[in-house]
Amino acid sequence: MIERGRGGVVFVSSIAGITGVRGEALYAATKAGLATFAESLRYELRGRGVGVSVIVPAVIDTPFFSRRGRPYGRSRPAPVPAGRVATAIVSALEHGQPVVFVPRWMRIPAWLHGAAPGAFRMLAARFGDPGY
Repeated sequence: MIERGRGGVVFVSSIAGITGVRGEALYAATKAGLATFAESLRYELRGRGVGVSVIVPAVIDTPFFSRRGRPYGRSRPAPVPAGRVATAIVSALEHGQPVVFVPRWMRIPAWLHGAAPGAFRMLAARFGDPGY
């Protein structure tokens, strides 16, 4: 891609990598590391025609939760179809978007986590997953 002077790399992270999630510490840490790797790579590739994007989905409607032995039992956020994430990947490549949230409203908790971490933690404690 660098030799051709064009292309794009897309990483699929998770809202868990931005906000953290109870009971998913290792998963959240790897997704956070992936997002930071992508950001660093974006800096390194700047001006070379190769874009780097990160897709930040909430829960994707896949067998992930059932395979781990603990099904997803929350009503919010509702799982999004995998096709919606695929559409976001294509859009990120076509438009050179560095970060795409799926669904888009997930940028609100991500923003709140960074801008007001105390308020975020209070809300997460009140409305977070009670199953743990």
